[in-house]
Amino acid sequence: MLIRRAFKFELKPDGRQACQIGKFCGCARYVYNRTLSLEKSLYAKDDKHSFRYTEATKRLPEWKNKHPFLKECHSQVLQQSLKDLDRAYTNFFEKRANFPKYRKKFRHDSIRFPQGVELDEVKQKIRLPKIGWVGYRKSQDIIGTIKNVTIIRRGDKWDVCIQTEYEDNPPAPTPSEIGIDMGVKYFATLSDGKVFEPLSPFKRELEKLAILQKELARQKKGSRNSRKTKRKIARLHRHIAGSRRDVLHKTSTRIAQNHSTVYVEDLKVSNMSASAAGTIKNPGKKVKQKSSLNRSILDQGWYAFSRMLAQRRKTDQS
Repeated sequence: MLIRRAFKFELKPDGRQACQIGKFCGCARYVYNRTLSLEKSLYAKDDKHSFRYTEATKRLPEWKNKHPFLKECHSQVLQQSLKDLDRAYTNFFEKRANFPKYRKKFRHDSIRFPQGVELDEVKQKIRLPKIGWVGYRKSQDIIGTIKNVTIIRRGDKWDVCIQTEYEDNPPAPTPSEIGIDMGVKYFATLSDGKVFEPLSPFKRELEKLAILQKELARQKKGSRNSRKTKRKIARLHRHIAGSRRDVLHKTSTRIAQNHSTVYVEDLKVSNMSASAAGTIKNPGKKVKQKSSLNRSILDQGWYAFSRMLAQRRKTDQS
């Protein structure tokens, strides 16, 4: 059975490499946003116009001549940015996502290399085209042939996601059925009576986060101290997200490996966590209590858990 798997590690670039990666992200973001803006204007003139990846790539040579900074970026990074836009349009027309939005600095900083990458697991380094050998924090061995490599900004740090492909025949899961009830008091209650304690990583760090945000509010905007505080807040959010993701991965893997059929209630998380503030004419009731409940619901990561569980079941059955 052919399996595609992603291995994610923390990247450890030096100052020059981090600056180069940031420039690549800026170039990719520029191409994505400018193409999206152009496509919107073309559609406004002709409602029969549709986005075509091949037509978009033909504009790249002209843009490179007008903007020399684009020449410093690897050409495939720019092409992959356009493929992301193509995928965003496809998801929109197939009603899987909203209309594509413009990418923002720091929030959507990512680049992808489809080829030309080399890996040295012994020295814990990866060679990225036009960037060079970059260290990474190895936490597990990489299996299979590398298909593509994605660099993603997480707060003030960078992660590298290596997608590989390999043949494997995993053992069949235990032939049993299980139902899962999601909740806030208990993260998950199985039909056999087993319960999983709530995650609540955000709740555990809420007091520390509030202190940092109050500190940031008192500081002058754009000052050196405010930038330091922002980095601390970003690191804290990264820690919260990492803690939640770690528990979700372990829990979903444990359930998928021990049960052949899993039933999960279909929860509309967006509806359950909707604001109860209401309007000026029709104000909501018990807004403070509902706000606390919404925070607890989102803190559990139900949607991410269901997606991870479905992916593991799909892999085991394929």
